[in-house]
Amino acid sequence: MNRRPANIDITAKIGLILITVTLLQRHCIYRYMVYICKVEIKLRQFDMMINTIIWDPNDALIDLGFFALRYYSLFFLLAFVFSYIVVKKQFIKHEINVELMDSLTVYVVLGTLIGARLGHCLFYDFAYYSKHPLEIILPFTFTPEFRITGFQGLASHGGGIGIMVSLILFSRKFKIKLWFLLDQIALVVPLAGACIRMGNLMNSEIIGKPTDVSWAFVFLKDDNIPRHPAQLYEAIAYLLIFSFVYLMVKKYPKPSGFYFGLVIFLIFCFRIAIEFIKEDQSAFEAGMLLNMGQILSIPFILTGLFIMYMKNKEQAVVLGITKL
Repeated sequence: MNRRPANIDITAKIGLILITVTLLQRHCIYRYMVYICKVEIKLRQFDMMINTIIWDPNDALIDLGFFALRYYSLFFLLAFVFSYIVVKKQFIKHEINVELMDSLTVYVVLGTLIGARLGHCLFYDFAYYSKHPLEIILPFTFTPEFRITGFQGLASHGGGIGIMVSLILFSRKFKIKLWFLLDQIALVVPLAGACIRMGNLMNSEIIGKPTDVSWAFVFLKDDNIPRHPAQLYEAIAYLLIFSFVYLMVKKYPKPSGFYFGLVIFLIFCFRIAIEFIKEDQSAFEAGMLLNMGQILSIPFILTGLFIMYMKNKEQAVVLGITKL
């Protein structure tokens, strides 16, 4: 019977041991790398939780299935309530019949809704609504199936135009000076704008661009990327504009119309600035030097500057006559 040499058996055993050790090392290294990756992921998630605000609220305050009270609708309502209170005080101060407030409210609400809705459909989503015109005026959609949606598409520039048109009509019917009305409504526009932007925040819409700032919001309804809370920036800015103009109106009287010009100038200057850190609202805006919101803001800014210039000139003439 032939027997294998002893040295061959020893060599085979040593080789087997080396192979086993190598495999164990690779397995350990693999497990170690997996562990490191898991730890890194956990650390990143923890860092995101510490350095960002996770934002995922329910967009409805009350949802009964057949009826839902959405936060956006609530803030939209609060915008008109707060505006009504402030404008009513101004009417009393200037001895204007407060019974006209109800009619003024109807005009402004309709002007805002119609203008904002048309503004969105024409400026931001014309391709869709040109094929579904009924959905411009109806709070539900037919495609892909019948569904109640509410008027979710509203544009502030269109709302501004709608308000001005409604005030012109109201002024003619009730014989109240247009510039006076424009001043009173302009005073509360920033306040209303702040409420509406808070509604946008609750809906996780009109989000900002990605950022690594410590106060970034992670909008879970969109993605897991930390972003600028652009809606919150706008709400705060509009509240500051309202406070500033309100104090100016009380301390520094100006010819009727001046503060209307000042408000639209301040609001739309800020609007141009904030758009640089906001995501585009429509796909066609990708790659544009200025997006649609910025382009639409330019005529408002120029109008505001022109009105302030003319009203200051008017005041200078009056003061010059008075001195004579």
